[in-house]
Amino acid sequence: MSKPIRHAMCNEAFGATPFAEACRTLRAAGYEGIEIAPFTLAPDPAEITPAQRREYRDIMRSEGLEFVGLHWLMVSPPGLHVTTPDSALRARGWDHIRHLIDLCADLGENGVMVFGSPKQRSTTGGLSRQEATKNYVDGLRSVAPQAESRGVTVLVEALPAAQSDVVLTLDEAANIVKEIASPAIKTMFDTHNAVDEVDSHTSLIVKHFDVIKHVHVNVMDVLYPWTAQ
Repeated sequence: MSKPIRHAMCNEAFGATPFAEACRTLRAAGYEGIEIAPFTLAPDPAEITPAQRREYRDIMRSEGLEFVGLHWLMVSPPGLHVTTPDSALRARGWDHIRHLIDLCADLGENGVMVFGSPKQRSTTGGLSRQEATKNYVDGLRSVAPQAESRGVTVLVEALPAAQSDVVLTLDEAANIVKEIASPAIKTMFDTHNAVDEVDSHTSLIVKHFDVIKHVHVNVMDVLYPWTAQ
């Protein structure tokens, strides 16, 4: 049985607008959900208190919006990386993801985490693309049990070569999902980031429909994003 598409938008587009006002504007425009960029809530999202998390959750509910999930996961705090050969820095990067899993679960049920973050996952420190990708997959595998236990789905986002050299196609993303084989690790489709794909958008979605959990639709200047689940 087909399900209706639910439309949402990321609060990143609202800049410094107070969260309650952004939610009110989205609902008035007809959106049903909101995706949140963690850096808009705090410089270090791990420091958002339980009371603040409840407040954000209550605001979304009071405005009639459903929390969809998190996007732009690693903008802040600065300096994080998840594929670097520096094991201490890499551990801090994955600890940050663990904090975000808890934040995502605290903000709403069944949330997704869109893992793009090109600067924080691209090759660095002399690693090959294959080595960096292995570090990325190992990290995803390590956080999967926590994500599953908290009802959160981490989404491997394919990015074009102009942004990153780790996970460039939906085929690669889907293979990672299947390799990890956890219900908490899936992928998503972004119309803007599919610019380098050889196959049509339709054929990609049909091919990987079983592992696609989320969709981003952007005009090519990415000024007006909206999401669908």
